[in-house]
Amino acid sequence: MMRTLFAACAALLLACPADAAVEIQEVTSPGGIEAWLVEDHSIPFVALELRFRGGASLDAPGKRGAINLMTALIEEGAGDLDAQGFAEAREALAASYRFRAGDDTLSVSARMLTENRDAAVDLLKLALTEPRFDADAVERVRGQVLSGLQSDEQNPGALAGRAFNALAFGAHPYGSVSDGTLDSVAALTREDMLDAQARTIARDRVVVSAVGDITAADLGALLDELLGDLPETGAPLPDRAEMGLTGGVTVVDFDTPQSVVVFGQEGLARDDPDFFPAYILNQILGGGGFSSRLMQEVREARGLTYGVYSYIVPRDHAETWQGSFASSNERVAEAIEVVRAEWARAAAGGVTVEELEAAKTYLTGSYPLRFDGNGQIADILVGMQLDHLPADYVNTRNAEVEAVTLEDIARVAAERLHPDDLRFVVAGRPVGLESSN
Repeated sequence: MMRTLFAACAALLLACPADAAVEIQEVTSPGGIEAWLVEDHSIPFVALELRFRGGASLDAPGKRGAINLMTALIEEGAGDLDAQGFAEAREALAASYRFRAGDDTLSVSARMLTENRDAAVDLLKLALTEPRFDADAVERVRGQVLSGLQSDEQNPGALAGRAFNALAFGAHPYGSVSDGTLDSVAALTREDMLDAQARTIARDRVVVSAVGDITAADLGALLDELLGDLPETGAPLPDRAEMGLTGGVTVVDFDTPQSVVVFGQEGLARDDPDFFPAYILNQILGGGGFSSRLMQEVREARGLTYGVYSYIVPRDHAETWQGSFASSNERVAEAIEVVRAEWARAAAGGVTVEELEAAKTYLTGSYPLRFDGNGQIADILVGMQLDHLPADYVNTRNAEVEAVTLEDIARVAAERLHPDDLRFVVAGRPVGLESSN
């Protein structure tokens, strides 16, 4: 019965009009916890998103991977419920919880039916405040993490990304793998899990959004019940990362017929006044799928890769403008030169009227399609708060895209694209390429 109702709710969510107005309420609980809310009483369902700033970057010295492992263990038993008991309780409520540790946030996604909301919140609170970290659960989940790390040792994409981050960010947490290493994860103890919990899950860093069948008053009471007993503060957030990227090539030797390449330079922050021109420029350069310049020149014109992409990565404490592709060892050097040449061409000449209009049409037309369900809307809302965007951003975003001119693009391209500063990290055995600088 509960599963059927939950499935029906999901189907109704996907049927919501993509262009429906999103009215955001800014809520403050009686206990002072702030949240954004979009009420929708058409179905008896609530999506709740929590983000705890800091994430895996708050690992204690020498304990890399502790927060990732702790996050994976939150659902593996809490209070008087072991892992199986917790899973059975969640299933009986037709509730869904998802916990993820990223570089900048620990994320909690919860979905619950209105009729079970109080009990679902109580169970989630138990997981956040009283995780058991039982020895058998720790060893089982540790084994899963170690298996993933071992697989990454044979994954050229993972090796290239790891080497790129180490070059870019050095000793900052961004410069190492948030999952940890084989040695660091193997050495973690239950006490490390308790410390990781205390470092990350605290009231001073939580960001909240809710969408669905709940009023502002009820959400305020829910927040105080769910989060009111959390520690007031966690570990201090990291300092900014000092960017270490310089132009050149780094080769990570790996026996494979096809090299994987991660490339990039310094980027720009989400609140930078030039963000929207850069965002549109990136769409044209490498973010627009088969219509992008990189795809046309590297794949379509020369057949050097199946796909090549670029993307702006505005982390909380550093910013990069990156890209990636794979190519045969024999032709990867040529592909790198084409990418660098396209970077330079964009920097020197900006874009055409036709490219700008096509990018605007796609970006403004696709934006409403993101609002296709309560869960997706809740995720967007919490992301907006993390980026310090105003609540009316959902209504002004497309206007900001439309306001970008050719002159804006040309200026930002000239100022922000630096082909000579691109660092290419190649995992493979590329012919004619050696590490430089």
